[in-house]
Parts: sequence; C-alpha cells; structure tokens
Amino acid sequence: MRPLCVYGSETIPAGAKPTHQIDSCLARAIFTLASKEKTPPLYIGEDTADECCGGGAAIFGFRPYGQWTKYFVSSGSPNFRHGAAEYLRASPELFEENREKVGKITPLGKYMVICACADLKDHDPGVKSLLVFGIGHQIRNICALVHFGSHDPFGEILIPQGASCATFVTYAAGMAEHAPKDAAYVGPTDPTGNSWFPEDHLSLAIPIRLARRMCDDMPNSFVVMRAKVAYPHG
Repeated sequence: MRPLCVYGSETIPAGAKPTHQIDSCLARAIFTLASKEKTPPLYIGEDTADECCGGGAAIFGFRPYGQWTKYFVSSGSPNFRHGAAEYLRASPELFEENREKVGKITPLGKYMVICACADLKDHDPGVKSLLVFGIGHQIRNICALVHFGSHDPFGEILIPQGASCATFVTYAAGMAEHAPKDAAYVGPTDPTGNSWFPEDHLSLAIPIRLARRMCDDMPNSFVVMRAKVAYPHG
C-alpha cells in the first residue's frame, strides 16, 4: 500500500484524473490509488462532484447532504427507495445530531487532490494530511509513534464514526469544522465497505503537523532504538 497525501489546489495537477474515472465511490477510488501503483493522482471539484456518490460529494464539502440521507443511513423511509436503509444510525434524528457536531465541511480548494507521497518528490503543494493503510502490527507501530511524543494519552488517536472517505480524508485534513485538528484517525468504521476493503487492514489518516512531529520523534523512539520490538519478524 502506497502512503498517500491530501491537499487543495486551484488547478488540476498534470496527469491527474477525476476520482469518478477510477470509481464512483470516493473511498474505493482512494483505496485503489494506494493499492495499485499505476493509478495516477486523483482529484474532485465542483465540476466533477455530481459524477461521484452523493454522500462522498457531501463529505468532501462540494454538495449538501440530500434530504433523504438521514433516513437512508438510519432506519429508512417509505418515501425513499421503498424504505431501503443502511441501519448505521439509531434514528434520523441521531444522524442529524451527529452531523451538526461534525460541523460545516469546507473543501481545501477548488480541487481536492489525493496522490501518492512518492509522486510529490521534493515539492510540497501544501499537504494537509497523510493517509496510510496497513495490517494490524503496522498500524499499531504507527499509533505507538504518535503516542511517543504526545502529552495527551487519550485524545491524539481517534476512531470516529462516518463514511470511509471521512476517516480517510475529511477529518485529518482539517475540513470538518469541529473535528480535532491534531489527532490521527483510525478507520474505516463504515461496514458498507466490507465487501471491498481487506478484512485484515486498517487505515490511519494523520494531519501533516502531527506527521512531521512523528518524523522528528522517530530516531529516538522504539522504531529505531528497539527495532526488533517494532519488527520482530524482520
């Protein structure tokens, strides 16, 4: 899995493709970018948002949530898709309460860009967050590195609710009004992705300021000082 980075841009980067050309599901398109090396950088903007899933466009701040979303995500309504529902929230009212607690979602620019970190080379276009995927011990090690320099034993690693694309990008990139700005986010917690997301993997989205602190911390941490503990099998 390739580490990814997230940033905003007023122009489309050279060689980038709109997310919907990879997959209409934003989260699945992002996962494809990480898992398939030849996938080019991806972007979404006002002019491509209607080609994506409606929920993803709202979670990236390019569209409002649909009037029926609160019913579809919770217990359903006979007036929408014959009562089809995901049963992810206990009630429509609870969905609305949680959405208000997340706050307004603001895109990082005219276009939201996600690309492999390796594609940036020495140029920083204003990266806001990083996204990595890994199996259990890999994510565990990275979380331990977050804790190495942390003054907060509980609040710097969170497992929030929300669609996969929210835990991949929205929260860590600082787009959600009330999401903590200096926390790493473990995910995904959306079971609707179970059909395509590997059952032995997790994601970890990291705000860039926290990621830089982790890089500074790493030489003095267990990763270097006790490498056989971090990676006992080589």
